Amino acid sequence: MTDPKMMAQMVGGAGFIAALDQSGGSTPGALKAYGFAESDFATEEQMFELVHQMRVRIITAPSFNGRKVIAAILFEKTMDGQANGVPVPAALWQRGVVPFLKVDKGLEAEADGVQLMKPIPGLDDLLARAAKLGVFGTKMRSVVKAADRKGIAGIVKQQFELAEQILAHGLIPIIEPEVLIKSPNREAIEDILLDELAKALDAMTGDKRVMLKLSIPAKADLYAPLVGHMRVIRVVALSGGFPRPEACEHLTHNHGMIASFSRALLEDLRHQQTDAEFDQTLSAAIDEIYAASVVKA
Repeated sequence: MTDPKMMAQMVGGAGFIAALDQSGGSTPGALKAYGFAESDFATEEQMFELVHQMRVRIITAPSFNGRKVIAAILFEKTMDGQANGVPVPAALWQRGVVPFLKVDKGLEAEADGVQLMKPIPGLDDLLARAAKLGVFGTKMRSVVKAADRKGIAGIVKQQFELAEQILAHGLIPIIEPEVLIKSPNREAIEDILLDELAKALDAMTGDKRVMLKLSIPAKADLYAPLVGHMRVIRVVALSGGFPRPEACEHLTHNHGMIASFSRALLEDLRHQQTDAEFDQTLSAAIDEIYAASVVKA
């Protein structure tokens, strides 16, 4: 069953979602940005231990709490880990931050202008474990590169089929069909995606609801119809490679859309910083992203 307090926060809480879900392929880049060289770890296990330490430092920092960060998306290994002796999902909720889990296993090769998700073996077992740990919902990413109606319809179909499987476990899915911000036909892509998402939402039955994580659109407020859709709990934005100031500026022009940033949140954090410097840097980023999520142009 969905936790009613968590649901209330996701429906009406003021703030944004921190994306702390870098997986195997993106972890070396995240550690490099954090100030580690590849020579600082020799094995995959050491790499994941370093990134776990980074994430624990973030979620236990004084500025990281539910007053401005309403939720956080975790990588599976982070969900299974601990923060100061407490399972990470429980540690987050103790700070007022709703825990989500990234469940996708990467992308297929491009076809019809999109990259579908790879199969997710053992998904039911993972969802059951997540629910037992107090996770509220999940996130899964696919990518749209071209204005191909067939490809975009396929992306949306796959996302909503998996959403049904996730909802059956009492978890709330975040559907993420990312549009690459450098795509030459970005506006046309987004128009098709809006149409396909609206059709899929209209086809949902019962009392089912989802969240959407979308690239900040080229046309401000393009996704306003989705923000107000009865099947949508929240529409959140990925930074998509924009530096934080630019991502925040674009976000302010999209009413009802809040941030779910990863690189844009963490880009100034370094492991060499003292705890005070680290929290001051994190706090400044949180304040900037929070303002873009709640104060609109």
